[in-house]
Amino acid sequence: MSLEEKLDKIRSPRLQNQRETSIVLSAIEDTLKEQQHGFTATAYFAALLALLTQSISSSKGIINKELAASVVYLLDLVTPYVPVPLLRSKFPQILTGLAPALTHQDVEAPLLRSSMGCLETLLIAQDSVAWGLPQTQVGPRRALAGLLTLAVDHRPKVRKRSQEALTKILKNPPPSPCLDHPAADLCAETALKGLEDAAKTTDKNTKGRKQNQEEHHPGAMHALQVVKTIAGASGGWPSRKIDSLCQILLNISKSSNEYLTMAAFEIFELIFTGMADEISSAKLPRLMEVISELRPSKNDSQLLPPWIAVISRGYDVSAQISPEDTFLKLPELFDMISPFLASDSHNIRISAAECMISFVANCIPESVILEPSIYDEKILEKVGKAATGLLSVQFQTAWMEVFNILQSLFEALRRRSTPLLNEVVKTVGELRGSDSFNGKKEADVVLGAAIHAMGPEGLLNILPLNLATPNSGRPGRAWLLPLLRDHVFNTKIMHFRTEFVPLSGIMYQRIIDNGDTEKTVETKIFETLVQQIWALLPGYCNLPLDLPAAFDQTFAEMISNLLYKQVELRPDVCRALQLLVDSNRAVISSDVPAEKLMIETRISKAEAQSNIDHLASFAGNLLAVLFNVYSQTLPQFRGYILQCINAYLSVTPKKVLKVEYNVHLSSLTVWQELMETFTRVTTMLEAALAEDVSQTQADKQKQKRASSSMPPSSHTLMDLIITLSIYLPRSCFPTLFSLAALILPRTSDPQLQKKAYKLIPRLANSPTGISALQERSSELQQLLLGCAASASVPARRDRLVAITVVVEYLPADSLHFIPSILSEVVISAKEVNEKARSAAFDLLVLMASKMQAGGTISQSQIPHMPSDAPNVDSSLEEFFTMVSAGLAGSTPHMISATITALTRVLYEFRAELPDRVTEDLVSTMDLFLTSNNQEIVRSVLGFVKVAIISLPEPIVKPRLSTLVPGLMGWSKEHKAHFRARVKHIFERMIRRFGFDIVNKYCPEPDKKLIHNIRKTKERSKRKKDASAASGMADENDGQEANNNATTRDRTSNMKRSRFDNEFDRAVYGSDDSSERGEWSSDDEDHNESNHNASSKQQSRNKQAQSYIVEDSDSPLDLLDRKSLANISSTKPVQIFNNDEARRGKKRKTRTDPGGKLIFGEGGDDGEGDDDAMMLDFDKEGHHSSQARSTRDGNGRGEGDEGDLEGGINAYVDAIKGKDAVQRGQGGRLKFSNRRENDHNGKGKKKGDEMDIDDAPAHEGKGGNVQKWNNGVGERNSRGGVKKPKSQIGSGTGNGSTSGISNGMREKVRGGRIAKSPARGGFNGRGRGRGSGSGSGSGSGRGSSRRGSGRGTGAVGRNGRH
Repeated sequence: MSLEEKLDKIRSPRLQNQRETSIVLSAIEDTLKEQQHGFTATAYFAALLALLTQSISSSKGIINKELAASVVYLLDLVTPYVPVPLLRSKFPQILTGLAPALTHQDVEAPLLRSSMGCLETLLIAQDSVAWGLPQTQVGPRRALAGLLTLAVDHRPKVRKRSQEALTKILKNPPPSPCLDHPAADLCAETALKGLEDAAKTTDKNTKGRKQNQEEHHPGAMHALQVVKTIAGASGGWPSRKIDSLCQILLNISKSSNEYLTMAAFEIFELIFTGMADEISSAKLPRLMEVISELRPSKNDSQLLPPWIAVISRGYDVSAQISPEDTFLKLPELFDMISPFLASDSHNIRISAAECMISFVANCIPESVILEPSIYDEKILEKVGKAATGLLSVQFQTAWMEVFNILQSLFEALRRRSTPLLNEVVKTVGELRGSDSFNGKKEADVVLGAAIHAMGPEGLLNILPLNLATPNSGRPGRAWLLPLLRDHVFNTKIMHFRTEFVPLSGIMYQRIIDNGDTEKTVETKIFETLVQQIWALLPGYCNLPLDLPAAFDQTFAEMISNLLYKQVELRPDVCRALQLLVDSNRAVISSDVPAEKLMIETRISKAEAQSNIDHLASFAGNLLAVLFNVYSQTLPQFRGYILQCINAYLSVTPKKVLKVEYNVHLSSLTVWQELMETFTRVTTMLEAALAEDVSQTQADKQKQKRASSSMPPSSHTLMDLIITLSIYLPRSCFPTLFSLAALILPRTSDPQLQKKAYKLIPRLANSPTGISALQERSSELQQLLLGCAASASVPARRDRLVAITVVVEYLPADSLHFIPSILSEVVISAKEVNEKARSAAFDLLVLMASKMQAGGTISQSQIPHMPSDAPNVDSSLEEFFTMVSAGLAGSTPHMISATITALTRVLYEFRAELPDRVTEDLVSTMDLFLTSNNQEIVRSVLGFVKVAIISLPEPIVKPRLSTLVPGLMGWSKEHKAHFRARVKHIFERMIRRFGFDIVNKYCPEPDKKLIHNIRKTKERSKRKKDASAASGMADENDGQEANNNATTRDRTSNMKRSRFDNEFDRAVYGSDDSSERGEWSSDDEDHNESNHNASSKQQSRNKQAQSYIVEDSDSPLDLLDRKSLANISSTKPVQIFNNDEARRGKKRKTRTDPGGKLIFGEGGDDGEGDDDAMMLDFDKEGHHSSQARSTRDGNGRGEGDEGDLEGGINAYVDAIKGKDAVQRGQGGRLKFSNRRENDHNGKGKKKGDEMDIDDAPAHEGKGGNVQKWNNGVGERNSRGGVKKPKSQIGSGTGNGSTSGISNGMREKVRGGRIAKSPARGGFNGRGRGRGSGSGSGSGSGRGSSRRGSGRGTGAVGRNGRH
């Protein structure tokens, strides 16, 4: 922007605070006119300097604040356009004039920011001589010192402006041979001094701070920001100041304040990033040397992780600058970091592992993998030995981290892993084979990476399967087969032929030896092994290295025999054959550079093309086999075969006859075979169709019953023709179209008709097919129009897709096809099938786009139109007119479909449609809103919602006076969710147009709904604000906000994922926050975050412990690498062999979050529920709750039979008795409606026949009546059974009882209900609220001091109580 443009904005100010500046500028320009000076930057500059001395004085300070602010603002605006020599000469004068504004304590922020802008321009203009002046003189260094002071000001905008000025100054150094700016040392020294003072203050405040006080360090944060500004602006931190900076930053990094730690790391990151260029990279070795010398103590859990992270990032940058030199240091780096893996601190181990993974990923160049030198191989050997050493017992506490490091090594070294990491594979494999090893999942990940890097041959040489002849010295490793299946890639097929094909034969022979006798477990194991062996074939066929040599005639014959004879192996074999083609074609079409492609796949594009040519020579025979297998396979298992057929059809060579003597015989043979196959298939299909015509309906039913498992042959042949279609020449297309014309009118076989419609979209997948569709467009139009009446319901979706293809390639002179087929497409918008509806909507949009592109519609060619009908020009408006014609339909279904179609097209083209047409549509729908037909109104509601959401406000707002009363007429209709839909429309309407406007047009009797919406919104907002306000008081509110935001984003993503497109979201979706109760989610997130924080604190405080698992009488040899499998990081569970030992074991008392004791739930010691039940009885065998109630004197019950035996019998009876819950057909619960006797031995009372699902009856002084139930249902005090449900329950009274509800104990205190799987009693009085889960119910009566009271409580599944 030029100076004149900036001044023009000031001359016509829009803000109040710019009017004073405008007046000053006007006065300056008037003066310049009088003195006949031009309006140049120099003239403005001179006039402003004169005004500066009048408004600011070095002795009096700021004389006129308003004038000073305007003058300095204009000076800041003009200075960048003033010549540099003039700025250098006037520097002392300007600095003296601005000094009071920069140093005065009460100066306002706008004046300060403008003053700093002037200084920025002046300092950038200074040369090296001026920068050489000492700070005691009036020069650039003194001005820069002032900017550094303001960079830590308490006002954010002042700090920001000062730091921006420092950045620009340091990024624009004067011409000099030095890398750094002349003032970089001054800035670094000042910033370091400020940071050091701030760090001391922080340490002092931290030591004197109580544990529950908040920790805020604004001074340290401001100082760190200044350091970050200088480090990022001067091409890296000055070399002479690196030592002290690193030491201070590492000390700050161990602070408990996460913001300080993050700021320190950002500075390190900025320094390293600044050194990534060639100019500043010379400072990196010195920096890494300094950081390495600042190595903290090995047990410092606070300082070591940040130090390790800085080391990792530093060598990452070093690898980018000098990869060879960094690679040479890799063994030393491993030796420096690996000892930290033996630390007791989990954080240190994690940091060390991540650092070593970073070394492996970044410090090994690709050139070393491709063509390593002798010295490179020695370095790799050292790395391999270091990796092997990580599996020693010394690092057993970090076995998970070690496995991650080993996995990254395999991924980085690739095929160089052999033989460097052979010992690692052997050790990990032996650990994985040990039954006592707990890290099998992590070991599988390492071995999987080894398979991918070494190949299966290299791994099986180290860890053989030993499945043919296993013995004690050679254990079988069948667990390797799933790993090989998931990770084999880019290897040799010959290894599969020599290793696994014979093994499969051995296993299969053992199955055959079993004969026809009943299958044993051993036989089933052999069958599983055979399937697992052949499941490896797809991996071997995924980009193999020896395809031309290994895939020969013998192997092809073996594959063919498997396809014919082994039905269960067909999926794996077909997938393998398909991968042979797809993987090589992916290499050919890849855009990856050739060098990187060789590193990743070891196959060039030329080799991949050679592999495709080799497969093409087998395509004819393989296709013949696949065709036969396809015809013998059930329809639900044909998908993979059809994909395999398609893959080999794609590589079938085309007929090549360049000249008379240049004939590719093999290609011609395969092509001839394909043509013969097509001819044979079409002939068979025509014969099958003729046979279907000649058959009577009784014959068809008889044939259907005789061969119900296989589809008709015509279906199979049609599938093959559809697959072949895109690979056929143009000469075969007439046959294809004649077949389609023969099948489409047939109504006797809907499935065959559906397949015929699929032929047209299939042809659109090839260029030849597209050209054929364009040439035969008129024939296809007539065919589709003629078959409209015979289209079956299953074929409607495919018919719409076929019409879509025809319309897409419709010529400009055939647009009459659109109105001819439009009515069918519109009525399809109401199809029950969702896919058919979606296809209809897409077709409507495509038709509108085609009409919008322009052309002429010959109305005389439209069916049922007169021959002399005039031609009309196609346009979007004309298309809407055609669709709107359906509004005059004779049936409500047609009118509803038309409204739905108009809604979809309007939403898509609302921006291109003229406002007049849109207004007519809205007014028309306003009339239909008064219809009495619910089907029509349901579509109108969708239109109204789209209009309110997407249409411009000037179009919708005038119609609110009639829309609102019309919608209110349907707000009382509960059928078809009318009430909910209308309410949501009003919510969106209020959100867009405001409550007052909607309330204005709402009829008086119906305003209750509008007010309810407003109150609901306000209530939800208040709860949300209250939840946010309560979270602000917490120290971890930042983390809580992040958690809440993440949850809301995840919820919004889930909402967005519910709909396939924007139109569905607009019609059916809702982003109303009140519908999901965000305040409840916030509370849950808050509790979850607190729980996570406490869990992390506990995990930090807990020291790492290790336990030795001895599973034999021999002592454990700690020098053996296998000993790692017998060392556990968790306490082993001791298994008792008898009940006496179990009872004698001490158990730890457990409590719930409220501090109440919990009995009866299995604890960490592995005890079961039986012991928990025993603990609920006293020494005399009575229930503890009964003893308490007797001592309290609150009631005396008859049920004093709660001894141990009676309790157990009652529990067993409730679970397995004749009155227990049983499951019937479909897993439904069944309950007995009769009960002969109560469990207390008394007879059945009259009127209690339906009391089987009651909770235990509670009585106070009158005595306790025990009733056993199954925890299902609820009964109130009057009797009657209710369904179990989640609800609020409360209870009052004073009494005690005991009871069992399906093995669940209910405990009520003050009306609060808790549940645990044991037997227990409860006693309580008062009311309360609690929460729990499970299934059960309870009701009771009791007498209180004031009289008798009743209370019921119900526990529903996952409910709130």
